Amino acid sequence: MNRPASRRPTALIEQGERPLADAEVDVMQAYWRACNYLSVGMIYLKDNPLLREPLQSEHVKHRLLGHWGASPALSFVWVHLNRAILKHDLDVVFVAGPGHGAPGVLGPTYLEGTYSEIYPDKSEDADGLRKFFKQFSFPGHIGSHVTPETPGSIHEGGELGYSLSHAYGMAFDNPDLIVACVVGDGEAETGPLATAWHSNKFLNPVRDGAVLPILNLNGYKIANPAILARISHAELEALFAGYGYTPYFVEGSDPAEMHQKMAATLETAIAEIRAAQQVARHTNDAVRPLWPMIVLRSPKGWTGPREINGHQVEGSWRSHQVPFADVRNNPANLKLLEDWLRSYRPEELFDADGRLVPRLRVLAPRGRRRMSANPHANGGVLRKELNLPDFRNYAVEVPSRGTVEHENTRPLGEFLRDVMKLNMATFRVFGPDETASNRLQALYEASKKTWMADLLPGDADGGELARDGRVMEMLSEHTLLGWLEGYLLTGRHGFFHTYEAFAHVIDSMFNQHAKWLDIAKNHVPWRAPVASENILLSSTVWRQDHNGFSHQDPGFIDVVANKSSSVVRVYLPPDANTLLAVADHCLRSTDYINVIVADKQKHLQFTNIDEAITHAAKGIGIWPRASTDAGEEPDVVLASCGDVATMEALAAAAMLRERIPDLKLRFVNVVDLFRMQPAAEHPHGSTEREFDSLFTTDRPIIFNFHGYPWLIHRLAYRFKGHDHLHVRGYKEKGNINTPLELAMLNETSRFHLVIDVIDRVPKLRTRAAHLKEEMKNVIIDHTRYAHEHGTDRPEIANWTWPY
Repeated sequence: MNRPASRRPTALIEQGERPLADAEVDVMQAYWRACNYLSVGMIYLKDNPLLREPLQSEHVKHRLLGHWGASPALSFVWVHLNRAILKHDLDVVFVAGPGHGAPGVLGPTYLEGTYSEIYPDKSEDADGLRKFFKQFSFPGHIGSHVTPETPGSIHEGGELGYSLSHAYGMAFDNPDLIVACVVGDGEAETGPLATAWHSNKFLNPVRDGAVLPILNLNGYKIANPAILARISHAELEALFAGYGYTPYFVEGSDPAEMHQKMAATLETAIAEIRAAQQVARHTNDAVRPLWPMIVLRSPKGWTGPREINGHQVEGSWRSHQVPFADVRNNPANLKLLEDWLRSYRPEELFDADGRLVPRLRVLAPRGRRRMSANPHANGGVLRKELNLPDFRNYAVEVPSRGTVEHENTRPLGEFLRDVMKLNMATFRVFGPDETASNRLQALYEASKKTWMADLLPGDADGGELARDGRVMEMLSEHTLLGWLEGYLLTGRHGFFHTYEAFAHVIDSMFNQHAKWLDIAKNHVPWRAPVASENILLSSTVWRQDHNGFSHQDPGFIDVVANKSSSVVRVYLPPDANTLLAVADHCLRSTDYINVIVADKQKHLQFTNIDEAITHAAKGIGIWPRASTDAGEEPDVVLASCGDVATMEALAAAAMLRERIPDLKLRFVNVVDLFRMQPAAEHPHGSTEREFDSLFTTDRPIIFNFHGYPWLIHRLAYRFKGHDHLHVRGYKEKGNINTPLELAMLNETSRFHLVIDVIDRVPKLRTRAAHLKEEMKNVIIDHTRYAHEHGTDRPEIANWTWPY
């Protein structure tokens, strides 16, 4: 089944096995010329789209861009994939990894008619083509990446590194789909891309589709050589064979020869893909094939000017730059640009009305078989609602509030287990080797961990590995999130979890998905909603007794808060039942990134399931059981957000209730972080009346927060009560600490909160001075005890709500 890596289609060509007749080469070459003409036109022209008269400076865009380097290779691959689609009736999605590669995709998309169908003003005539040219990378229009506005796009490439993981995510549970992923050779130098090559160890030929990676080896990045282009052929071949692929090389610059080589290579690759799938599905034996991949080595800026102003352009890094920077003022360069455009002979490609000539139109597939119209690239049209069990059935029994301990994420794991059982082809859970660590191991009762690499006899003893597993584990947050995003964007559902401190690994990747959702949701009406990206942050900052300082960082939610309010949500449920209610809501939502912060350790449970549902629905509310101000003006508002922060705040409230019984205290808990923001800034925000009613406008507010304290100030600064808001949170103080010691170091402990109340309530400043001194002494005593015994005192470790 597996072809030896040393047998390459170039050898087949040399032996005379040429798959294309000369006439077919001519037609494919003409279609590719049309693609390249459109690519150059959209980069440089805003008028005179068919060059019916000599080019004038006013025809040229004010903003002259390069971005030509990868475009001809992208359209070259597109043309050959179209041939394969027509011949074999394939279902193919195209992923463009190279940055600024949009011209190489937009051109074919326009020629196939899809662009005009979606954007009727970009019609298939000279006027439509003029608008098509002008809009590219032009203020108020579309960007130079394959943005959400581009039909058939599913990966922008604005930041390099994620194309291949996205591609594999698209292929999971899509048995008939082939994802052709063009990887830029600059992109191939990034960490996320380098790790994503290992995704082939998770692709099951029985139930999944296939990914055909195509390394676009054009030799240069923006200004430097590409590493993979400057190593020996043998080393490059060994690299990809070592990754577990069968690498095929298509190399050269002569278009006619390259068309023959690419056609032969694609025939071989598709035959191997289908053979591997056929054997696996016939025998139901999921043996990992050595999947084919292609190295396409062609000049950067292929078919462009060989030289400009005495400097090499084609085959050089300059084709990625701006070689015609002065074309509007330099007649010689204007003539060179015109000669370049005319070299594609547009008069042979387009009729008098500006429409692609009939002999070329037949080269494009029809309907949904067009890669530009493939429904998988607009996955919301394929999305079906999850079949969800009733989350109430997984609730923790809370006979007495604040006295029962439970691992908050364990019931969530049981809920996700049954979500998976009910959606065995459309739901997966992704996490970096921490499913059991994060107490989600109930998932293994529904499905094991996907594993297509070697299995050992010892794996049967608790390894939880299976060829057909649906729990995706790999120690690369980049690859995991890329899989999930590809899975979601093609219409499915998923859940991602990781340790809180290390979510920063995916900061930038999260940013890119948020930007994609923002544009798709708010500016591209033809894109159907996709399932939300749900991220659980566990193993949180406040429970790192033995991991220490490196595992203490709650700042991912600060990054999330930077993104568009239309696409991001952050939840900090205080206990297991509230977590269940939040998770159910998130799994039902679309077009969001939902971030849930919930620790995995045992915590006190504060709400029964009915209370949790109500509290989660409101997102913020007064807890009467911890308040003493009913019917009266409070002296102070004690607020909390986060599980440990809430427990410490409740412990402080209990001490104040006991020691200062006449104090009118209001206790407020926040589940939905953005309820702390004005409604004008976030859809989940609070109105001024709501906020003032909860927090007052003139009473001190002591806010105990899970994360960095300045985030709350940043969100709430516009409210009147902000002047009286005093936030406690993590302040980068910690190492190997007991839970209470860590809270005391960061001044979020119950004792510090009591001191804060005394300091902020005027009538207590002198009256409660003795209690304040007692709190200071207790802090010293508990610190000493922790350093001597390695644990907190029993009255702290075993504390429960006393009322």
